[in-house]
Amino acid sequence: MLSTTVEDVRAWLRDNAVAIDSSDPGSSGSDLDALIARLGAATVVGLGESTRFSRQTFGVRERLFRGLVERHGFRALAIQDSARSGARWDRFVTTGDGDPETVLAGAWRPWRTEESVATLRWIRAWNLAHPEDPVRIFGVEPPRAEPSDYDAVLDYVRRAAPDRFAAIETHLAPIRTAHQVDEHVQRHQGIHPGRPFAEHAEDALALLAELPETSERATALAHARLILDFHRSSVASQGFARDERPSAETVLRWQRSTGAEIVYWDGLAHTTSLPIVYDTAEFRGAGSYLRDHLGDGYVSVGIGFHHGDLGMAVAPAPSPDLVDAALGEVELPAYYLDLRATAPEPVRDWLTGPVKLRTISGVYDPAADATANIRLSSLAAAFDVLIHVRETTPVHWLSQVSD
Repeated sequence: MLSTTVEDVRAWLRDNAVAIDSSDPGSSGSDLDALIARLGAATVVGLGESTRFSRQTFGVRERLFRGLVERHGFRALAIQDSARSGARWDRFVTTGDGDPETVLAGAWRPWRTEESVATLRWIRAWNLAHPEDPVRIFGVEPPRAEPSDYDAVLDYVRRAAPDRFAAIETHLAPIRTAHQVDEHVQRHQGIHPGRPFAEHAEDALALLAELPETSERATALAHARLILDFHRSSVASQGFARDERPSAETVLRWQRSTGAEIVYWDGLAHTTSLPIVYDTAEFRGAGSYLRDHLGDGYVSVGIGFHHGDLGMAVAPAPSPDLVDAALGEVELPAYYLDLRATAPEPVRDWLTGPVKLRTISGVYDPAADATANIRLSSLAAAFDVLIHVRETTPVHWLSQVSD
């Protein structure tokens, strides 16, 4: 940007930043009232974080969700997880079946935190107080394999063909670890055993298919196919560039069938209203399809941060060419910015031009921080609101994933 544009952007950011409290994720103060009212007119609100490891960004998202439930009648929470996991979340909040820790033990790893436990307990309390008007939860992804599927396959083989048990277990034992640490993260951490997990799953399925045909084998094969599909569709096999139309269609079907307004929790690369470029891959997240279908009925909120401790790494101040660096010019601990606010021409050029935003995944390396970003063709077309937290501290992992 030209220096005059830089100064115009800084001045506009300072003038339009609305301070909020991010110190206490459970805060019920009035600082978010105006923003909650702004979001309350939408049919679906996408609340996307730049990282899943920040207590502060999770906390702001939690507070917005609660406000939309309490004041604007939102009655569903869509999460990035499988339909099977989402159904367990939903059973707990609607019936009290189980406990949050057990529910989350089978969830996608980033959800296995004390912060998620608090979310589940809050929704359960709401539903107990409003039994005729409950909040529901669903996963946006198809049913996918879980550890119990591996157990089902091995239990069958142990009974029906004990001589094949060792051979099949050899293929399943290493790959079920992906349900604790994603395969691509294992590669990043240097703990991957070497052979692609999808190949192990293929071999296990082939060995199973050689057994005599029975109804029990058919059930075991169904579990094995789920396992194979899980590994074939993983980030390790497909990369990050996938088309999320099916996830968006799941949200839209839920909305049509129930009439409920929905809050959608995911990473901001998934909730943004525009396609993105990550590294060299083009990616179209669910949010872009929701905007195409719902128009202004879909509102996208991007929640990011400037620097701080993420538990698995400490993120430095962002590169000067990132939007996050510009947002960091405002000396507030946390604030939000309505990108629909009136702006002078130089600022409009910045808002509608191509930009880069920081995103931090499980393979984040602070030494390569300059590569941890997504590219968008227009900031204002991608997000309706940005929330910026200056400094972050880590989420609190549940004990089974603390290591």
